[in-house]
Amino acid sequence: MKIKLDENLPFRLVGILSELGHEIDTIPQEGLKGCNDEQVWEAAQRSGRFLITQDLNFSNINLFKPGTHYGLLLIRLRDPGRNALLNRIQTIFEIEEVERWQGCFVVVTDHKIRVRYPK
Repeated sequence: MKIKLDENLPFRLVGILSELGHEIDTIPQEGLKGCNDEQVWEAAQRSGRFLITQDLNFSNINLFKPGTHYGLLLIRLRDPGRNALLNRIQTIFEIEEVERWQGCFVVVTDHKIRVRYPK
């Protein structure tokens, strides 16, 4: 899966997700650190990448309707420390069939994964 990591996620995820067979790029690597959400979203779409973020500005399913983009994973942990984020995302990518999430709107919490598939 081609993935773009937002700047609000630990850089160590690049290595973890790469080892699991994914092609990763990040907002900071592209020189987009500090850019607005629209620019981040456009960069993900231009490169055909599934965006992973913690940014609540991406939480509106009406704006990010499944099937109109390459996929979006919004991670919402109660205590989003670096290790908690690394562990939760790594676990999800190890046990779930994330390739099926292309074009989906996905919300991950401490105990749930909600996937909205395109209609």
